[in-house]
Amino acid sequence: MDTVTRPPPSAHLTWHAGSVSRSNREHLHGHRAAVVWFTGLSGSGKSTLAHAVEEYLFHSGHRTYVLDGDNIRHGLCGDLGFSAEDRHENIRRVGELAKLFVDAGTIVLSAFISPIKADRELARQRFAEGDFLEIYCNASVAVCEERDVKGLYRKARQGEIADFTGISSPYEAPPFPDLVIDTAQGAVDDCVLSILRLLALRGVLNAASVASLATFKMERCL
Repeated sequence: MDTVTRPPPSAHLTWHAGSVSRSNREHLHGHRAAVVWFTGLSGSGKSTLAHAVEEYLFHSGHRTYVLDGDNIRHGLCGDLGFSAEDRHENIRRVGELAKLFVDAGTIVLSAFISPIKADRELARQRFAEGDFLEIYCNASVAVCEERDVKGLYRKARQGEIADFTGISSPYEAPPFPDLVIDTAQGAVDDCVLSILRLLALRGVLNAASVASLATFKMERCL
């Protein structure tokens, strides 16, 4: 895929480091910062899981924010379409935004189709080792079509939507994601628990925080 050539930053620009560091913010928040990058087809459960994880983290006192694909295109990336070049730029901007959230000491949950492996790798390269966790929401096109309340797959098959991932545009599944979630089979709470265990394993959350999920799940059912 051809990528957009961007001019280098001006020689007159200087990066200003603030007196409050990322580690200061993490100490204040009581946890590490990281980006959890959900990737998968439209309808694979990325946004559902991102918001479910955020709900748990919020109620257990963690600093977190969801970057949702549709929401970002209402503002920051509202000038972009769905060509290969625009998709590349969309993910580039999201990667830069997520990096700012991580510097702010936040656990950022990024839910984007991000269909091209090279674009996801470029986003990963913006982060230090261990700060970028790739979650592959694995669901087939057939399963995603069954869930498609907006009718996007139907419109794509009828030619009303061009460059639709999984129909007229490719999706490159991650070969080595940090976690694969079978969203066609797993219940949401079970999927959330798997993600939280990964965050604990990578040192973002502590084990006691993850163990309290059972209580939280019971409260949700009341």
